[in-house]
Amino acid sequence: MGITDRAKELRKIIKKHEVVFIVGHKNPDLDAIGSALGMSHIVKKFHKEAYLLMDDEEFEPAVEKIISQIPKGNFIKSNEIAKKKKEKNLLIIVDTNKSVLLYNKELLNEFEDVIVIDHHQPGENSIQNGMILIDTNASSACELVTELIYYYGIELNPEVATAILGGIVLDTNNFVVKTRAKTYFAAYHLTTFGADPQKVQYYLKQDIKDYIIRQKVIVDVEIVNEKYAVTMGDESVKYKREELAKAADTLLQFNGITASFVIGNTVDGTIAMSARSEGKVDVGLIAEQLGGGGGLYEAAVQLKETTMKDLKKKLYKILG
Repeated sequence: MGITDRAKELRKIIKKHEVVFIVGHKNPDLDAIGSALGMSHIVKKFHKEAYLLMDDEEFEPAVEKIISQIPKGNFIKSNEIAKKKKEKNLLIIVDTNKSVLLYNKELLNEFEDVIVIDHHQPGENSIQNGMILIDTNASSACELVTELIYYYGIELNPEVATAILGGIVLDTNNFVVKTRAKTYFAAYHLTTFGADPQKVQYYLKQDIKDYIIRQKVIVDVEIVNEKYAVTMGDESVKYKREELAKAADTLLQFNGITASFVIGNTVDGTIAMSARSEGKVDVGLIAEQLGGGGGLYEAAVQLKETTMKDLKKKLYKILG
């Protein structure tokens, strides 16, 4: 389905409803928050009420900076949905196609009509009901939402345009991976509304303590089959998931490395693995075999009933 047919069908569904609830994955990153904000502007363009669902109490620094600039009335918690519902309600899910990554898997049961807008590879646990708009060739959910914004002729304020640009910059690792002509056009279109690349870099500024922790993670990296970089964090340290992801990004920058895998204990009590690829290895398929998921360029695993060593052992069996 091309953008024209996709946009027409999306508009038709939104216009059938009175209230639209928009949600990304839990522990949102810039792509999740940026695409959610973009979709809220699309919904309001069609004169419908829009609410962003956000149950998190703490956010990664980049998301925290953006949320601090957005009027609080745009955000509600999932337990407040009933108060805002009217006769016809719609749920739009962005930047994930898996119910296990939502705040509450039961969220889907509260809506008859659902739209999924995502760029990650679908799998066995993907959401099946509703209108599914998945383009795995897109760099990010923010790129897909910008495409819709352009088609509908919607105006954005500089703050929202910058947040959406931030999602694209994050998921392309500063336009290094998953970048196509549409990606550059989306970035250009956002700058016509005043999206500020320097502000995006401000959002992405790192805490020096987090940076030092991340550098320690990659010290003991092991090279498998002369092309896979695998490393494991300190078992006594609990990492933020984004720290593992950034470590995986760093490892991918070295000569000869086609995919990277970083394993660690996380602050939310899971054993996690973040994987990155330059496109020659489908890390999403590898992650699925380990109980996670993702796409060609990036993937993740989050498990409770395992250990770091066991997860690493299973990964090595897959890598051969």
